[in-house]
Amino acid sequence: MVDFSQPRNLVGGHMVSAVVGVTVFLLIKDPYLASAIAVSLAVIAMHFTRTLHLPGGAPSLIAVVGDDKVHALGSMYVLFPVLAGAVIMLIVALLVNNPSTNQKRHYPVYWL
Repeated sequence: MVDFSQPRNLVGGHMVSAVVGVTVFLLIKDPYLASAIAVSLAVIAMHFTRTLHLPGGAPSLIAVVGDDKVHALGSMYVLFPVLAGAVIMLIVALLVNNPSTNQKRHYPVYWL
């Protein structure tokens, strides 16, 4: 399970998911159908891009069911807040885990 939380998966999974979510929102107008399709396609896309990070499926759902402010961002939603949020989470993980003297706690195990 450690593999799913590595930087490639964390950042890449959120990005892939956000792109899928924005695309599905633009193509499918029924929010219930679009929600299901966006999350499903996001997980499939993350699998094929080797960036599977299951919490990363949330940006696709938010892109569809978010309020007017989220929808107004359009494709910028992918960069901010999704990319910015993923990078902040990565920085926090590095700062919290790496000062430990326990070698098993050091993060990441690998970058790519």
